[in-house]
Amino acid sequence: MSVTVDDVRHIAALARLGLPPDRIPSLVAELNRILEHMDALGAVPSRPDQRVTGVSGGGMPLREDVGPQIPLARTRDELAPVMRDGFFIVPRLASHEDSPGEPS
Repeated sequence: MSVTVDDVRHIAALARLGLPPDRIPSLVAELNRILEHMDALGAVPSRPDQRVTGVSGGGMPLREDVGPQIPLARTRDELAPVMRDGFFIVPRLASHEDSPGEPS
């Protein structure tokens, strides 16, 4: 599988990136080198029953969450203009506002 100029243009359009036309050929080459490297890694023989060394089956042991809370340098009220019930109230993005006729 390889990446084409059309693929890069399509992805840039989906991501709404302002991609200069002179940058496209180098991006195609870079992405194709990454895919070639992934193919080389895929060719390395491995056994699915091999365990990762250094990590136990239970994962990383976590410390118990006890003790006093570390005080903040400033109060939470100073960090956000609006708070309710101890939570920060974040304004809704214009791109996420409900369209007319949609339920809230």
